[in-house]
Amino acid sequence: MINYITDPLFWQRFLSSAGFYQGALDSDFGSQSHAAGGQFEAQSLEIARELGFFDIRTEGNIQTLLPKAQRRARQFLKDINAQLGGDGLIFKIISGTRTYDQQNALFAQGRTIPGRIVTRARGGQSNHNFGVAWDIGIFRNAEYIPESTLYQKAGAIGKREGLEWGGDWQGFQDEPHFQAIAEAHLAETRIAFEAGKNFLA
Repeated sequence: MINYITDPLFWQRFLSSAGFYQGALDSDFGSQSHAAGGQFEAQSLEIARELGFFDIRTEGNIQTLLPKAQRRARQFLKDINAQLGGDGLIFKIISGTRTYDQQNALFAQGRTIPGRIVTRARGGQSNHNFGVAWDIGIFRNAEYIPESTLYQKAGAIGKREGLEWGGDWQGFQDEPHFQAIAEAHLAETRIAFEAGKNFLA
């Protein structure tokens, strides 16, 4: 479940973009915002019941996506597990939507705080910030596999399903990354998201 109070303006924009919230984008997460959050969560549960549930980590991440992206992520994960999983091997979704502050914290990693660099995107510069992108992880008997040709095979399946795959990007390839909207539309997506407008067909 999303903690909307951690960044109320961000989540008002998210709920407005999804069509659940019609109020002012004013950071006041009051009764109208909470009602919109309840409607969003109810629809998320309906989608999960229709397409199937996954492990707890995956569920927590999928349910941070816009409903249309949730559908695509669930179908994709079902397909890659059916086609590539088995014998202790499982694919999970290990990252979903990030607020701008969460994205900035990730960007700082390897720059101003310890760790390795994992993103070139600041807050508002990643489709993870707009409810349409997710990262997968591959696990064998609960052990995470960070590098494998299976990411490329998953990428091929995702592309057949109309997803954009980070493994195709020039410069900074991101094989675990998938999104339901083209990277080329990022600037327009940000403008629509910040205005609370729908941008996902």
